[in-house]
Amino acid sequence: MKHLVQGWLAALALTLFAVALPAQAQLAAGRDYVAIDPPMTTDTPGKIEVIEFFSYACPHCNDLHPHFDRWSAKLASDVVVRRIPVGFNQPYYQLMGRFYYALEALGELQRLDKAVFSAIHEKGLKLVDEKSLTEWVVAQGVDAKKFYDAFNAFGVVSKAKRADQIAQAAHINGVPALVVDGTYLVTGKEIKTLPELLALTDKVIDKRRLERSGKKK
Repeated sequence: MKHLVQGWLAALALTLFAVALPAQAQLAAGRDYVAIDPPMTTDTPGKIEVIEFFSYACPHCNDLHPHFDRWSAKLASDVVVRRIPVGFNQPYYQLMGRFYYALEALGELQRLDKAVFSAIHEKGLKLVDEKSLTEWVVAQGVDAKKFYDAFNAFGVVSKAKRADQIAQAAHINGVPALVVDGTYLVTGKEIKTLPELLALTDKVIDKRRLERSGKKK
């Protein structure tokens, strides 16, 4: 499963302190972002859409999660965030994708999202199949029958499959990955921290905002 963490993120030196990009730094194609060709349609064409491609199975996604939560809460009103769990044709990642959408269908995502990451990456729980997932959600106060119905619902299975199709359209080959407005995949080949990744994403959002207004940066 090495391909899931290839690229700059696999060697990312994590830190809790933000190191802002220089204000005068100019974005460079290939270094800071890659244009998605053809651009993807978005669910919210009236706003700048940021997609976080991730998986509960991914340790780097676990590291990014608290930073991403704080960052996304402060975004401008013309920006909207979507999270898409990626399966990569790997059974465990596909399982986690269905788990995400099942929690969403049950209205439990906000309550249990962070807890799932913690269970897997901090507590070391083996949530590796439907049985272990069911036991875990029941321990969190979710009805077993309701979870079974949601996890196996046609809509949840379809959403998980659609998530992989969207990831393929965005040329995602590792997670976490951030896409701005269906147009730019943030790469950040020279960044060293997660806060720097999000600061760079802010700049790509600014670039896209200017493009939408008909101006050039």
